Amino acid sequence: MTTYTFDQLLKSVTVGEGEGAAVRDPATDEILGHAPQSTEDDLNAAVEAARAAQKTWATLSHDERSEYLNKAADAIEANTDALAELLSREQGKPITNGPNALFEVGACSAWMRSSASFPIEPEVVLDDESGYAELHYVPIGVVGAIGPWNWPMMISIWQIAPALRMGNTVVLKPSEYTPLSVLALGRVMNDVLPEGVLQVLAGGGDLGKAMTAHDGIDKITFTGSTETGKAIMRSAASDMKRLTLELGGNDAGIVLDDVDPKEIAEGLFWGAFINTGQTCAALKRLYVPESIYDDVCDALAEVAGAMPMGRGIEEQNVLGPLQNRAQYDVVARLVEAARSSGARILIGGNPDDRAPGNFYPVTLVADIDNDNPLVAEEQFGPVLPIVKYTDLDQAIEWANGLDVGLGSSVWSSSRERALKVAHRLEAGTTWINQHGTLDPRVPFGGIKESGEGLEFGVEGLKQMALPKIISG
Repeated sequence: MTTYTFDQLLKSVTVGEGEGAAVRDPATDEILGHAPQSTEDDLNAAVEAARAAQKTWATLSHDERSEYLNKAADAIEANTDALAELLSREQGKPITNGPNALFEVGACSAWMRSSASFPIEPEVVLDDESGYAELHYVPIGVVGAIGPWNWPMMISIWQIAPALRMGNTVVLKPSEYTPLSVLALGRVMNDVLPEGVLQVLAGGGDLGKAMTAHDGIDKITFTGSTETGKAIMRSAASDMKRLTLELGGNDAGIVLDDVDPKEIAEGLFWGAFINTGQTCAALKRLYVPESIYDDVCDALAEVAGAMPMGRGIEEQNVLGPLQNRAQYDVVARLVEAARSSGARILIGGNPDDRAPGNFYPVTLVADIDNDNPLVAEEQFGPVLPIVKYTDLDQAIEWANGLDVGLGSSVWSSSRERALKVAHRLEAGTTWINQHGTLDPRVPFGGIKESGEGLEFGVEGLKQMALPKIISG
C-alpha cells in the first residue's frame, strides 16, 4: 500500500498545461492543476478492460470481494491527509471543522466497510408441497458511474462500493468541476484493487453522454440535477440499461409550535448549511408557525452570525466558498429576486464581488411568499428562506407542492405530533428534529422527480444486482 504526500498525489493525477482542462481553487480562483480529458476511444478501452476484468471479479465470493473493499478502505485511511487537502483545495470545503473534508474522506472508508459487511444470502420465497424457489442476486456487469461536484469523493464511493461488492466492475466519470480529488481517490484504491475493476476517466459532458449510450455499459448510476437525470433516462432507454438516479431536491422543514427555538436553531442551521448548502438533501425551505416565527428567525440569525467562512485550508473556518461561479450566480439571482419582492434579509445577502473566490455569505431570508423563486427553486447554496404559516395543513400542502421529494423534516418536542406530520410529507426520507443525517445502513432515495432507486444498506446492494429466481 502506497502512502502519498499531497504534492505526490496531485502530481499523479494532473497533466501539463495545454494537455488538459484547468481546475481552479474556488476560494482563490488560482489554477490547482490540469485534469486529463478522456476521449471516446479512452472510454471504449476502459469499458473493454472492465468487461474483461468483470468475468474474474464476478467469480469471487462475497467474502473475497469484501476483503478487497476493506483493503481499499485501509488505503483511503492511510492517505487521509493528502486526500482531504486535495478535496478542500478543489471543492472548497474546510478541512477540519464540521462535516467537511476530513469528514468526507472518513465517510469514504466507512461506506466501503459497510458495503463489505452486509450479508447477502439467497432468499427462500417458496418452500411447501407445491415446490421450492430461491431469489438470488447476480452481477449486472459493467456499471457506469457519473458523479457530482458537491461531495465528489463520498458520493463516488456510494456508487463504487456496492457495485464492486455485488460483482460488477466500474467505469467512473467525476464532475468536470472536481475531477482531481476523484482521480486521486481512484489512484489510492487501485493500489490494492485488481486491474480493470475500477477505472476513473475525467472529461466533460460529452464523455458522460457517451457513457449513457455505450452498449458495453449495463447500468448507469448518477447523482446530479433532475434535468440531466431525465436525459440519462432517455439515453438509457435504447438498450434498457438499469438506472440508479439521485437527483435534485428542494427539501422542506416544518417547525411545529411546541419547540424551543433556541434548542433547535443549531440543528436547523446545519441541516440547511452543511457543505455551504451544497447538498441535495439539505434543508432548503423552512416553514415556521406565526406564534414563534420571530423567535426562530432570531435564534437562527444568532447561530448563523457566529459561523466563520473562508478558505478551507484555514483551520478556523467552518464554511467555504461555492464550488463554481455558475452556482454562485444561481444563488445571487435567487436572493436578488427575494429582495426585490420585498422579503426581509435577516443576515447576509451582501457578497463582496471584488474579493477573489466564490464566497457568498450565509443568508437568511424572512417574510417571503411560498411562490417566490427562492422558495420554489432549489438554491443549492448558503441561503435559507423562512416562510411563515398560520395553518399546519397549509404548511404541509406547501411542503408537498413541488415536483421533487428527496428529503423533509419535522421539528417538534412531541414525537407523536411529529410522526403524524412526517407520514403526510411526500419525500423519500423524513427526519425528526434533524435534517440530512445519513447512515450507510439506512436506505436512501427520492420520490417524484428526485430520483429512481435506492442507495445504502442491503437494499442498496440489491440495486447493484439482477434478481434471479432458481425454482425447483
